[in-house]
Amino acid sequence: MTGSVGPLGIATAVLWLSIMVLLPLAALTVNSFEDGWSGFWDAVTAPRAIDSLKVTIFVSIIVALINVFMGTLIAWVLVRDEFPGKGIVNALIDLPFALPTIVASIVLLSLYGPQSPVGVHLNATQPGIIVALAFVTLPFVVRSVQPVLMEVDKEVEQAAASLGADNWTTFRTVLLPTLAPAIISGTGLAFARAIGEYGSVVLIGGNIPGTTQMTSQYIQQQIEVDRPVNAAAVSVVLLAISFLTLLVLRVFADRTARKEQEAR
Repeated sequence: MTGSVGPLGIATAVLWLSIMVLLPLAALTVNSFEDGWSGFWDAVTAPRAIDSLKVTIFVSIIVALINVFMGTLIAWVLVRDEFPGKGIVNALIDLPFALPTIVASIVLLSLYGPQSPVGVHLNATQPGIIVALAFVTLPFVVRSVQPVLMEVDKEVEQAAASLGADNWTTFRTVLLPTLAPAIISGTGLAFARAIGEYGSVVLIGGNIPGTTQMTSQYIQQQIEVDRPVNAAAVSVVLLAISFLTLLVLRVFADRTARKEQEAR
C-alpha cells in the first residue's frame, strides 16, 4: 500500500478545488474586465482606490512587523515558561480564528472609541486599525513558531552557554537560524490576512478616505454605489497581492526543505 489516493481521489480533489476556489476566482476576474482593459485600469488607478491600497499595504506591513516580535515572544513564553493559567492563555491564542471579526471591532470600539473607559481614543485612526489587525493576525506567527521551538535541542543552547555566549548571542546564532523559516512563514500569512481584512476594522477604522479607509471597505463602498465592476477590479488586485505573498512563502518553504534534506 503506497498511501496514494489514486486517480479518483485526485479527480475529486481537483473538482472540489475548482468549485470552491478556481471558478469563483475566474468569475471575479472575468467580471473585473467587463469594461475592457481600460476600464479595469481606470478602476484600479482611481485616486481613492490607490489611497486605500496605500493605507492597506502600510498598516499590513506594520502589523506583520509587530507580529515578528510579539508572536515570537509569545511562542517563546508558551514553550519555555511555566505560569498559572498557561493552558488558558494557550487556548486564547486561537480565539481570533473562531471569533467573528466584527465582534472584535465592536469590542475595540467600546474600549478605544469616543467613550473609552481607559481614556485611550483610537477610533478612526491608523493606530486603531493596527490594533484591530494585530488582534486577528496574532495566531499566525505564534502557531508557526511554537512547534519549531518545541523541537529545538536544548543541549545546543546549553553548549553555547558553556562556551560563554550570553542569552542574546545564543538566540541570534543558535535559535534564530532555526526559527527564521517559521517566523517568515507566519509573518507572511499575517500580512496576507491583514491585506483582505474587513470585519475587525469596519467600526474602529472610521472608513476615512486616504487616512483609514482599507481597500476592503473601498470595495464595499463601490458595491453600495452600484459600481460592481470597479469593486471586482480592485478585488483582483487584493487577490494578486495575497497570492503573490503566499507564492513567495511556498517557494521559500520548498527551498528551506531542500536545504535541510541536503544537510542530512
